[in-house]
Amino acid sequence: MPRFCLATVFLCSMLFISVYGQQREIELNGKNKNEIDLKYLFFLPEGYDDDQKSKWPLILFLHGIGERGNDLELVKIHGIPKIVETEKKFPFIALSPQCPADYVWKDEAMQEAVLDLLLKILKNYRVDNNRVYVTGLSVGGYGTWALAAKNPDLFAAAVPICGGGEPSTARVLKDMPIWVFHGARDEVVLPEESEKMVRALQRVNGKVRYTLYPHAYHDSWTETYANPELYDWLLTHKRTDY
Repeated sequence: MPRFCLATVFLCSMLFISVYGQQREIELNGKNKNEIDLKYLFFLPEGYDDDQKSKWPLILFLHGIGERGNDLELVKIHGIPKIVETEKKFPFIALSPQCPADYVWKDEAMQEAVLDLLLKILKNYRVDNNRVYVTGLSVGGYGTWALAAKNPDLFAAAVPICGGGEPSTARVLKDMPIWVFHGARDEVVLPEESEKMVRALQRVNGKVRYTLYPHAYHDSWTETYANPELYDWLLTHKRTDY
């Protein structure tokens, strides 16, 4: 059976309580400088406790706009949290915060809150700091671009899906492996949003890869996250490679 972790985080301290057999909620109440209350899902892979010296890769997942709020069941609808609910041998630690309803991921305050949370996880768990990855869909795709650009020395690779970013950040991102996904028929976030980032990275000889699904609409994430090649690709990249 896979191992999951539930932690309830109080105002004065972080308390981590291991619970096995299901993905559980974690609540972080005002423990960042912007006093943002974060809830998140946290997954520890099977075998995490078998070798106390082993370190594990970590994926940070940023959901879409419809999953904002304070109900973590919404976060399980798509992407990495959905995968770990059914895929019992997922080989990554998975961190999936929930964005409050009055924010989006690319807001500076949310960027700081997510970074603060991630750094706490890196400090308290056996994470391989050279294999930390970020991915997200739709508004989480925008957040992925923004967080990667703000912290280029933290992530080994990024996977923004049907999102967009600021082309001016291409030079900051040029050494980071980035695999971009979008649906050609997307009318919610037009493919041009991804393509302008891809072009900007290509102009600076960035390590960018682009997959455009010819028949996909806004949901380009289901096929992406179901593809084992994505996870193999992530694991080929370490922060020490660039």
